Amino acid sequence: MGNDKATTSPLEQGRIKSFRKARNIVLAVIIALIVLICGLRCFYSVDEQHNAIVTQFGSIVRVDQAGFYFKLPWQSVQKVDMTTHGTGIGYVVSEEGQNLTDNDNGIMITSDFNLLNIDFYLEYRVSDPIAYVYNSANPEQTLSNIALANIRTVVSNYTVDEAMTTGKGQIQADIKAAMVEELERTNIGLTVVNITVQDSEPPTPDIIAAFKSVETAKQGADTAMNQALQYKNSELPAADAKADSIIQQAEAAKAARIAEAQGQVERFNQMYQQYTSFPLVTKRRLFYEKLEKVLPNCRVIITDGKTETLYPLDSFAVSGGAGAGAGTGAGSTNNGEGI
Repeated sequence: MGNDKATTSPLEQGRIKSFRKARNIVLAVIIALIVLICGLRCFYSVDEQHNAIVTQFGSIVRVDQAGFYFKLPWQSVQKVDMTTHGTGIGYVVSEEGQNLTDNDNGIMITSDFNLLNIDFYLEYRVSDPIAYVYNSANPEQTLSNIALANIRTVVSNYTVDEAMTTGKGQIQADIKAAMVEELERTNIGLTVVNITVQDSEPPTPDIIAAFKSVETAKQGADTAMNQALQYKNSELPAADAKADSIIQQAEAAKAARIAEAQGQVERFNQMYQQYTSFPLVTKRRLFYEKLEKVLPNCRVIITDGKTETLYPLDSFAVSGGAGAGAGTGAGSTNNGEGI
């Protein structure tokens, strides 16, 4: 072997040294690249909009949030977007940015069996990154199917007028509550942030015209009702005042009748006391008073009941009130005979 070294020329020995040096440099570069690659694979960062799922041979190791982390080279990282996303239901957006009706998903039936074109905008986000990645092959499509099913169910509980006007807020709340409950049950890692009604209108121009006519009629009915209420408010006080006046008059008449009746009772009691004391005199006085009331303008004739000659008292009445009074009294005292 020593003979080989002795026989190797200086030129060959220089080549061998150069080869060894180049080999060492290549090995160093390869080792540096391996170390660099391992370093890049072992360190990673996660921003605030994402979560990172770290797996090892198919098993989940941990879930990392925002920060800078280290992992083993054979471990893998999958980042999941945790921000809020939105999608339209019942319409599609054209290339020009216009909302076009999706007849397959936008036309729905209401509780009064009317068709309604109603559009929704759904906002959602990832609530569980592990369930989002592993529990469903296409969680967004599953979310869309759940949304459509619950929207149709809720809209079918409202009339077409409610769905187009006053019931929108309650419809949104009912749909959101139903979707949250079903998403918790299916556990696909998504949750509903908000769902709003974009637009609701009848599906065809003819139906739109009919609805406008109905709305016009409703406005006319409201106007007539308001006018009726205004008339009622203007006439009711006058009617109440008239009724109060009639009631007051009736109360006054009642009081007068009661007072008159009480006075007559008092007079009768006084007369009865006189009658009990002097019955004959009282009877005659009552008889005379009644005659004065019943026969004020009759002719008075005096007779003894035997003669055929009658003596009228007209002359006495004409000559003087006293004579007429006396004649009347004389005729009356004849025990009531011949009068």
